[in-house]
Amino acid sequence: MNKSKLTPYLLVLPVVLLSLLFLLGILNGLVQSLGIIPSLGLHTPTFLYYREIFSRPELLSAILMSLYITGVSSLVAAGLGVALCAVLVLSRKTKGKMMQIVKIPLAIPHTVVALFVIQIFAQSGLLSRLLFNLGLIDSLNSFPSLLYTNNGMGIILAYLWKEIPFVAFFVISIMANISSTLGEAAENLGANKWRSFFEVTLPLCMPAIKNAFLIIFAFTLGAYELPFLLGATTPRALPVQAFIEYTHPDLLHRPYAMALNGLLFFISFIIALLYYRLLQQDVHKINGD
Repeated sequence: MNKSKLTPYLLVLPVVLLSLLFLLGILNGLVQSLGIIPSLGLHTPTFLYYREIFSRPELLSAILMSLYITGVSSLVAAGLGVALCAVLVLSRKTKGKMMQIVKIPLAIPHTVVALFVIQIFAQSGLLSRLLFNLGLIDSLNSFPSLLYTNNGMGIILAYLWKEIPFVAFFVISIMANISSTLGEAAENLGANKWRSFFEVTLPLCMPAIKNAFLIIFAFTLGAYELPFLLGATTPRALPVQAFIEYTHPDLLHRPYAMALNGLLFFISFIIALLYYRLLQQDVHKINGD
């Protein structure tokens, strides 16, 4: 075999090796979640740890907390992201400096976003001091506590700052193309701009919006940084609780951590299947099937 025929295989080799390591890590975690850790004297497979994560109060609270934060932030981000996208499309600001501004949150790490949220929304932050100086609140303590609370408001605010631009950036090219073709055709037939948007452009953009929602839902569910930096002591988010169980001094807590990670994996896998299914539907529609 000559060098030119070997080149594609050599180029894909790093991806194959990394994929194998990734799959081995997942497999090892799933095996440990079933209570098979020979180094700890655990040899018998069992679903005990999966049952207990739904019965132990702190673990069940972590699951519910993560689903709440993920659901609220993803739904609100999808709605506001589409609204931002619509404003940009209808005002014909889909290129140039405006889009560069929209991209800024996407380039900033989540740890830096957490610092921004603390500086702005803490009771001694910039917003509370501004309201105090304007005479709108009597003291800094009168400002509502948004960080480290059981409602996860600080985490949700941080995710919204990152996810709204992502949804807008994900959808805007499709929405702009539909608006400039079918949307204008609807306007030429007598529909006003908003009716054309809601009855023509938005329905045709729904597959892209659904895909964006699934992506941010899967990411938010498994993300660790913001829940760790901005979340309450209890209940903790699922990734944070999994880390605590993994680093517990008693190594017999290790299967609980892996069971929590296994739950995250199964939910993410279902989301990936839904995403793939939506893509297949889009392909069939394009092909006219």
